[in-house]
Amino acid sequence: MTKPVYRKILLAVDGGDSARRAIREAVALAALAHACVHAVYVVHKWGLAPYSGYFDPDALGKVLNEDGRLALEEVRRAMADHEVLGSVEICETLGKSDSIAECLQRCAKMQEADLIVMGTHGRHGVSRAVLGSVAEGLLRLSSCPVLVVHG
Repeated sequence: MTKPVYRKILLAVDGGDSARRAIREAVALAALAHACVHAVYVVHKWGLAPYSGYFDPDALGKVLNEDGRLALEEVRRAMADHEVLGSVEICETLGKSDSIAECLQRCAKMQEADLIVMGTHGRHGVSRAVLGSVAEGLLRLSSCPVLVVHG
């Protein structure tokens, strides 16, 4: 008998519509593969770095943590509905120079993930250059396959 291809799926969520589609894909795949899901919401309170003199990063961190709690509750419900085992976690980037993609890669390594599933807004051109792309950054860093679900 062959070993299952995916034993542990890391699911990156941000509370957006593309993340909701990624939740559905990750949970369905986990159900088929009898895999576990570890959902992660990354808090990057330094995302507004050019404006750091105008906001309190700790206050922003509290708001982002609450957003993460709500996003991860959605994952818990989806896992329960499909009888998929899993866990959830809120991670914080390590500082201004750390990226969400780097944080997700660390989580994937710590969890020994076989697959990462994440949503993307599908931005391109100038908007991607200005806003950056977590999906693209993770694709460059990842040591395991990444399934990108378009929103």
